[in-house]
Amino acid sequence: MSSGSGDLSQFSMLDLFRMEADGQTQILTDGLLSMERGGGDASTLDAMMRAAHSIKGAAAIVGLDVVVQLAHGMEDAFIAAQHGQLQLTPARIDVLLAGVDLILQFSTLDEAGLPAWLEQHGARITGTMNSIAGIAQIQSAPLLEMPPPAPVAPLAVAAVVAAAPPPAPEEAAPQRAQSAPKVAQNFDRLLALASESRINAHQMHPFIASLQRFKRNQATLFQALEQLHDAVVRGGDPALIEQSALTGQKAHPLKQFMLEHMADIESYERRLLGVSKNLVDEVLTLRMRPFRDGVQAFPRMVRDLARSLGKEAQLLIEGEDTLVDRDILARIESPLNHMLRNAVDHGMESQSERIAAGKPAFGTIVLEARHRAGMLSIEISDDGRGVDIERIRRQVIERKMASAAMAAAMSQPELIEFLFLPAFSLKETTSAISGRGVGLDIVHQTIREQNGTVRIESVPGAGFRTFITLPLTQSIVRALVVEVQGEAYAIPIVKVERVLKVPQSEIHTLENKQFFDFGGEHLGLVSAAQVLELGQIGAGAAELPVVVIGAAQRRYALVVDAIRGEQSLAVQALDPIFGKMRDISAGALLDDGVPVLILDVPDLLLSIDKLLHEGGLHQLGARGGPEKRKVKRILVVDDSLTVREMERKLLQGRGYQVDIAIDGIDGWNVVRSGDYDLLITDVDMPRMDGIELVGLVKKDIHLYKLPVMIVSYKDRPEDRARGMSAGADYYLTKGSFHDETLLDAVFDLIGDAGL
Repeated sequence: MSSGSGDLSQFSMLDLFRMEADGQTQILTDGLLSMERGGGDASTLDAMMRAAHSIKGAAAIVGLDVVVQLAHGMEDAFIAAQHGQLQLTPARIDVLLAGVDLILQFSTLDEAGLPAWLEQHGARITGTMNSIAGIAQIQSAPLLEMPPPAPVAPLAVAAVVAAAPPPAPEEAAPQRAQSAPKVAQNFDRLLALASESRINAHQMHPFIASLQRFKRNQATLFQALEQLHDAVVRGGDPALIEQSALTGQKAHPLKQFMLEHMADIESYERRLLGVSKNLVDEVLTLRMRPFRDGVQAFPRMVRDLARSLGKEAQLLIEGEDTLVDRDILARIESPLNHMLRNAVDHGMESQSERIAAGKPAFGTIVLEARHRAGMLSIEISDDGRGVDIERIRRQVIERKMASAAMAAAMSQPELIEFLFLPAFSLKETTSAISGRGVGLDIVHQTIREQNGTVRIESVPGAGFRTFITLPLTQSIVRALVVEVQGEAYAIPIVKVERVLKVPQSEIHTLENKQFFDFGGEHLGLVSAAQVLELGQIGAGAAELPVVVIGAAQRRYALVVDAIRGEQSLAVQALDPIFGKMRDISAGALLDDGVPVLILDVPDLLLSIDKLLHEGGLHQLGARGGPEKRKVKRILVVDDSLTVREMERKLLQGRGYQVDIAIDGIDGWNVVRSGDYDLLITDVDMPRMDGIELVGLVKKDIHLYKLPVMIVSYKDRPEDRARGMSAGADYYLTKGSFHDETLLDAVFDLIGDAGL
């Protein structure tokens, strides 16, 4: 909040001092860091001198004598530096920054806590004041001798109370704590009202469309009247001509009325839509804050952390004026803090190492924010040592996360992904800063919770880069609206990788899981209706509309009923009474006023993982009967990967559609869920052998007519007799058949692939 304008009468003098101290200490911090980097000049010294002078005056008004003395000493130091009598070395800047810290701490204390704090930190305060006086070569005795804590505290408190008595401490603190949430609630309410106005504007469109249809019908009527009049004129009957002309004259005002008022109504709709859009934009603007508001403490943190580790590093911030949603800015502060601390601790070398490597002694970290392609793009880069890729590879092998052969084949981007795993650290010893394996996994999780992405790159010896992409605001989300079981649901567009339609003929089954080929990858199909516990998706469509979500090994194709399209939705939080709803993040209203639930994609991925683990996925696709299929379907059950793939390729080469199961249990589950023309099974398999499987099929009321072929290495007469007794229609030994033998046997049982 700015103290430069507006009605400030409701604030106490101590509140006003806090406001001023907050801004002026930031000027002091920025100026001191700039001087240390060699970027400061006379104007920087002048700005710091004026800031210290302002703090001194404000502190004198509220009776904070200790702050008056601190600020006065700093002011004298800056004046001495302006006259060339004092050089601001890093050690002296340490002392001055300590003074800034004390002023900030004073500004956060209330009257009740001030005496105890002064008593507890008296020695530290005295030491800092004397150090500041010493570097400025100040001879004034009062600055060198701080009054004992006990007399000072009552004096300061009494002066503040006399200036402007604030509410009782137990009442004042809660009021300050509640102000931010109350402001946020006001913003949310304004956004909801603005969203409703936009919906009301959109609801005029169906009315205007109906008027347009009426207008077209009227145009047809007027055209018919004109044609009738022309015919009457050609007939030459004066009476009819007069009557026709009179009818045309009476109809003309109606035609003119429609033309004029339709234009007015359409213009009104455009204005209403424009106003509602501008209203939403203005409310969103109120929620935005410059990037600097969330990162202004980081340069000091980087500088102090580096010095504590015996290093020298600076943080440069670019794009400070980039606007960011206040909620996002608050939530990314911790992830950015993690990344910057990692950059200093892990990546930045000591001065001697940097000089030996031909680098400047001062390490540099750049934090940049900008808008790009409708998103907030944040990049953190440093010129440190980067990440030792081979060290990551060794850690992966030592922790048994992958075999030596697998780790050796991994690319640099694949290895870097391990840094995001919990408890994965390259530090050999733990400290207060790092080495516990906590950091990058938290960064990854937090960014994902904000519907964002994070990616890292490294060049050994040359530095480390982190790329974070986030929505500009969480208040408005661009979403893909889909339909599931007749209800609308929205998926944030940043979580959608692809939208496509999958033909039934391209769907395959492997280990009771359905998939299709997606750029060479077997992408699993999952019913959105099942994940959301809305029942089973309807069958019969020639193509399945799917939404691809997730990444890497957790990428799935979510099958929906229909794709409605993209919309910008004003996010509305769900009532806290519902708690955290599984798979749902928030609600919104579509342009037509229909409520829609926004899906929580990370939750959806967890729900899908659970369904896969339990083996309870519904089978998708048309199962209505032979007339709906284009080719005959065969289920191959065999625990040998080689045999399965050989048989599948042979049969697919002849035009059959082939699904796969890995053992008898898997085969039994699959054969009951699909409409197959032939079952081909091995005998010796884990969990359930082929003889048991054949017996179950032949005893099932729905499957007993299904042709079954046994293909086995067992070729003794008793083995063949056992298979045929169980109900098999054909017994073929693996040791004797070749390509044509298998295909001929299949043809004998079910004919060719076409129907």
